[in-house]
Amino acid sequence: MNLAQLIDTLRADEQFMSCVTHWRTQEAQPAQYAPYPAHVDARIRAVLQKRGVEQLYTHQAQAVAWAQEGRDFVVVTPTASGKTMCYNIPVLSAILDNPDSRALYLFPTKALSADQVAELYELVTLLDVDIKTYTYDGDTPASARRAIRQAGHVVVTNPDMLHANILPHHTKWVKLFENLKYIVIDEIHAYRGVFGSNLANVLRRLLRLCDFYGSHPQFILCSATIANPGELAGMLTGRDIAVIDQSGAPTGTKHVVFYNPPVINQQLGIRKSALSETRALAARLLKNGIQSIIFARSRIQVEVLTKALKELVADPIGGSGRVRGYRGGYLPSERRGIEQALRAGQVDAVVSTNALELGIDIGALDACIMCGYPGTIASTWQQSGRAGRRHGVSLTILVASSAAIDQYIITQPDYFFRQTPEHALLNPDNLYILLSHLKCSAYELPFKAGERFGNALGVDSMLQYLEEATILRRVGDVWHWSAEDFPASEISLRTAMTENFLIMDITDPAHVRMVGEMDRFTVPMLLHENAIYLHEGAQYQVEELDFDACKAFIRRVNVDYYTDADLNVSLSLLDIEEQAPHAAHGEVKVTALVKIFKKMKFDTGESLGYGPVRLPETDMHTTAMWLTLPAQEAAQYAKDDLQGGMLGISNVLRIVSPLYLMCSTRDVAISYQVKCPFTDLPTLILYDNCPGGVGLAEKAYLMRDTLLLHARQVVRNCACEQGCPSCVGPVGEVGPTGKDMAVRLLDILLRLNDGQP
Repeated sequence: MNLAQLIDTLRADEQFMSCVTHWRTQEAQPAQYAPYPAHVDARIRAVLQKRGVEQLYTHQAQAVAWAQEGRDFVVVTPTASGKTMCYNIPVLSAILDNPDSRALYLFPTKALSADQVAELYELVTLLDVDIKTYTYDGDTPASARRAIRQAGHVVVTNPDMLHANILPHHTKWVKLFENLKYIVIDEIHAYRGVFGSNLANVLRRLLRLCDFYGSHPQFILCSATIANPGELAGMLTGRDIAVIDQSGAPTGTKHVVFYNPPVINQQLGIRKSALSETRALAARLLKNGIQSIIFARSRIQVEVLTKALKELVADPIGGSGRVRGYRGGYLPSERRGIEQALRAGQVDAVVSTNALELGIDIGALDACIMCGYPGTIASTWQQSGRAGRRHGVSLTILVASSAAIDQYIITQPDYFFRQTPEHALLNPDNLYILLSHLKCSAYELPFKAGERFGNALGVDSMLQYLEEATILRRVGDVWHWSAEDFPASEISLRTAMTENFLIMDITDPAHVRMVGEMDRFTVPMLLHENAIYLHEGAQYQVEELDFDACKAFIRRVNVDYYTDADLNVSLSLLDIEEQAPHAAHGEVKVTALVKIFKKMKFDTGESLGYGPVRLPETDMHTTAMWLTLPAQEAAQYAKDDLQGGMLGISNVLRIVSPLYLMCSTRDVAISYQVKCPFTDLPTLILYDNCPGGVGLAEKAYLMRDTLLLHARQVVRNCACEQGCPSCVGPVGEVGPTGKDMAVRLLDILLRLNDGQP
C-alpha cells in the first residue's frame, strides 16, 4: 500500500477519524524560476546545468544578486528549498574571482557541518579547480589542522570551535582573517536563549579581529520560518540585515493531521498515552512500507519507541536494522552511520529527538509522526518538513499528549494555523555572558579606552571591573590580559555546565567501551545510580556515577521497565528590578535537586515502585517575575484548597505563557509556593529556564494581565468538572476543589493587578 492509498484508508477509518481534531491539506505548489544573475561565473553555471539546474529558484537568484551587491541578508524558506545554493554560489564565485578570498561557514552541529562540506566538495570536484574546503571541528586530526589554517578557502566549523579554538589562536589564522569575504551562518533559528546570546558575543569577537586584520566580511544567513528573522539576524550580527522570505521551490501535497488520543476516563479527563498511540500509528506506517520519521520529546521516549518498533520488524535471527534511533549522546560515528543509511534508503523508520529537526540530509521520507507538540510552531513545521518530496504526497500526524499546551494546540487548530511562527529571543547583553566574552576578547586583543564591543553599552566600566578583579591590567589607555588562565575554556556556549559525562559500558570488563556522552545538567535525571539507561533500544543499568571523573559506568541488563527521575526546585531572591503592589520581577537563584526515581513498565507505563537518588544539588542564577496573593485574601481558604488552586494556576500558565511569550515550553519554568521565603506570601513564580535569563520573565511581567485573563478563559472553557490535564491538571493532583479555586484566585489576581481594591 502506497501513502496515497493509506491516507484514503485512514480517512475511511471511523476509529481513527474519531480522534482527529483537524485535517488540513496543503496543495502542491509549482516552482518559480529566475535566470542566473549575469555575474555568476560561467564555470559554476556549467556545472550546475550538468546537474540539471538550468535556472535558479527565485529566492536563490535574489540571494546571489544581493551577495554580489555586498548586502548582508538572511534567507527564510522551508526545509529542502535549496538554501545552500544561496551561499555556495556567491562563495565559489568570489574565490574563482580572487583565489585569496576566504569564507567561514558556521553550523550549530557537527552533523550539519559534515553534511554541507560533502555537498560543497562535490561542486568543487565538478568545477575541477583548486578550492580547498575543510571541516574544522573536534574530530579534525591535529595533523590536518595546520593545513586548514594555512590553505583553507572555505572553513566549515561550529560556534563552539570558533569560540574556543579559532578566535583565541587567531595568530595562526592570519590568512583567514586578512581575506575573510563571507561569514555564512545556517539554521539561525537554532540560536536562541543562551546559545544565541553566546553566539552574538562570539561574532562580536570575530568582527573585532577582522577589523584588526583589515577585512570586512559580508554576512549570509539562513533560517527556517520564524516571525522575526531580520531582527534575530540583526541581534546576532549587530548589523541591519535584509530578508528574503518568498520561496520559489516547489512543494508536494502535504496532509497535516491533528490527532488527540481517545479519552479512557471521562470524569478525570484522562486520555490514552501519546506514546502508545504513536507506537501504533508508526507500526501501521511501518507495516505498509512507508518511510517515516518519528519525533519524540525526550531521550527516554526515543528509546522506548525504538525498542518497540525494532521488535515489530525483527527477523528470525534478531536483525532489526530497518528501524533506528537517533539522539544526542550517540557517538559521532554511530550518528553518521544512521544518517548515511537514511540517505541510502536502508532505513524504514527513524525515531529521533529534535536532533534531526535541523537540515541534515536524510533523504526524502514520506511521513512524519510527532509524539507530543514540539513546543513551538516553528519547530512543528520544521519537523513536518523532514517528510515530503517536492513532487509527491506526504503525511504529518501530530499526536497530542495530555500536557496542557498539547491539549490547547490540538483543540484550537485555528490558533496554530493562523499564527506566525514564534519570535526567537536572545539577550547578547546578559551580564554573565557579556562579561565572559569581554574576558575572551581581551585575551585575544588588548582593549583601547572607548573601544566598542558590538552594540554593548558600558564597555569601559566593565573593563574597569575586570581590572579591579586583577583579570586585566591597564597601561595608559589600553587594557591588557593579565590572568594566567585561558578564559574560553571556562565558557560553554550551550549550557551553564562545561563538562560532558562519558558513558562507559562495563558489561565485558575486559573490553570497556564508551557508548555515549551526556551534559552535566541532564545527568542527574538519566544517569543516577540504578537508572535504566536506554541506547538504541538496548537496556543498561547505571552501576556507578563518578562526578569527579565525569563518568557513568553502565552494564547491559534485560528488564521490562525504564526509569524516570523527579526534579525538585527551590528559589531564593537575589535582587528586585521592578515592583508593583502585587507583582515584581528581578533576579533569583534556582536550586535543583533530584531525590527519587520511579520505575515505569514498558508496555503499560504503570509505576513499579520508587528508589532514592543521592546526588549534589545544582544552582542557576536567572531572572523571574512573581505574583503575590495578599495575606487577608489567602486567609479565607484552607491551606490544601489554596495549594490546589495555585498548582492549577501554575499548570494553566504553562499553556498560555509560551503562546504569548513566543517561546518554547522549555524556555520558561513556573513554580508556586503557598508561603514563599522571599515574599512571605502565597506566590506564583515564572522564570527564564537559562542562566542569566533572556528577557522572558520581564516580558511576562509587563503583560501579566493578558496572561491571567487567558488563563482564566482556558479554565472556564474546559468541559471537565473538577480539573483535567487539559486545564488545571488532573483531580488527583489539584484536589476536588482545584479547578474552582484556580478560577477564584485568578479573579483575585486580575482584580489586584488592575489596581482595584
